[in-house]
Order: sequence, then structure tokens, then C-alpha cells
Amino acid sequence: LHLVALNFPLSGDMRADFQCFRQAQLAGLTSTYRAFLSSHLQDLATVVRKTDRYHLPIVNLQGETLFSNWESIFDGNGGQFNIHIPIYSFDGKNIMTDSTWPQKIIWHGSTANGIRLVSSYCEAWHTADMGAMGQASPLNTGKLLDQKLYSCNNLFIVLCIENSFVS
Repeated sequence: LHLVALNFPLSGDMRADFQCFRQAQLAGLTSTYRAFLSSHLQDLATVVRKTDRYHLPIVNLQGETLFSNWESIFDGNGGQFNIHIPIYSFDGKNIMTDSTWPQKIIWHGSTANGIRLVSSYCEAWHTADMGAMGQASPLNTGKLLDQKLYSCNNLFIVLCIENSFVS
């Protein structure tokens, strides 16, 4: 399953699932992509289909392995990954080195186990209000699910996950 970033950073007021769907289509990818975010309807840990959570590796757009499987992201270690394996955007940029994302931080709105944090997910990703807070992770920690609170007016990276395997 591919883990890919949106082509530009977003504040806490986003239509991320639609953006993931649209940018994947524009990039010529045929699978369904969902935002790597907890929402008011779903915990992040359940975004990928149950049948695909254990046996498929999570890879970047070049096919390099980021995680052995979906479940391994939510083992309580904060989604530890090798920061030397790039995460690319749908338009092929390395989010860790490209200036499109000046802040190397991803929104997620979750606990380290992928459960939604209702008090810190920018009002279900519907506000960029400076007073509202969202859970995010600085990627230099080598964790996708580090537990840091930020104001929802920040423009951060949004990741998308291929949520079901299509051969």
C-alpha cells in the first residue's frame, strides 16, 4: 500500500479525503486513497481495509518499504520509520527535502495507537482557527504518530494512504 503526501501543505480546515482521491486520480493512480487522519467518523488505525492490514507492506511511490504492514504503524511506538527512506508527494517531490513544505510536520489527530483524539483534531478537520488545536508529528523524530499539539492555522503535510490493494 502506498503512503503519499498531498502536493501542498494544508491548515486544519481541509477536505483531505477528497484531496487524496483527486490528486491520486490526477497522478494516474487507480487505487482509492484516504487521508492519513483520524476523523469524526473513523479512527486512523481503521482507514485501511481489514483484509489488507497485516500482509501488505506500506511503501513510498518508488516502492521502498516504510513499514512492514499497516498494523505495525500502530504498535504504540508512534509509527517509527526510517527517515532516510523518502516520502513523496503525488507530484513526485520528496517532502523531507522540498521547500513546498517548509515545516516537516504531518497532521494526524490520533493517539500513538491510531485512535482519534476528539479534543485535538481541528474540530474534525473543519477549522483553521488559531485557538483550535490539532495533533501532529514532526517527521524529524522519525515517527508518523508523535504526540505534539499545534494550532490549526498551521500549514502542515497531509499524508494519504492507499486504503485497499488493487492488483
